[in-house]
Amino acid sequence: MIKYLIPVDGSAQAMHAAYHAMRLVSSGLKARFVVANVQEAPNLYELVVAHDPDVLHEVSDAAGHDLIRAAVALLASASQLVEAVVVSGDPAHALLELVESHACDAVIMSAHGGGESERGLGSVAQHLVQHCPVPVTIVRPALPGSADAP
Repeated sequence: MIKYLIPVDGSAQAMHAAYHAMRLVSSGLKARFVVANVQEAPNLYELVVAHDPDVLHEVSDAAGHDLIRAAVALLASASQLVEAVVVSGDPAHALLELVESHACDAVIMSAHGGGESERGLGSVAQHLVQHCPVPVTIVRPALPGSADAP
């Protein structure tokens, strides 16, 4: 059974990777999924203002789980094995570490996250395509009116 990493940042673009995974499953693919969100590490100001670093971690973890909730629910509704993971750090490097630490066989991700431009690949997708040791499938939104549009 193939294990896929699906990075999700809460954007509509990122959900296209989960929709693509569902299309694969509906076509008969037997897979497990790790839906992941990478939260940026707290900056110096946040560390100084927050009197308890554990609170920052809890808030970051809760925010990450909130951002992946829709993708996890979509896959779980189809009775798929889904693991939700939230980590902090640089997204590109953290995702590469997740591929290794969770023994993922492949990655399905959107071409752009919520904060990236629509030209070419986003910086995180580009980094994974260039450096990931497993296959990376880049999913672009379906054209409006096409059969693949959600």
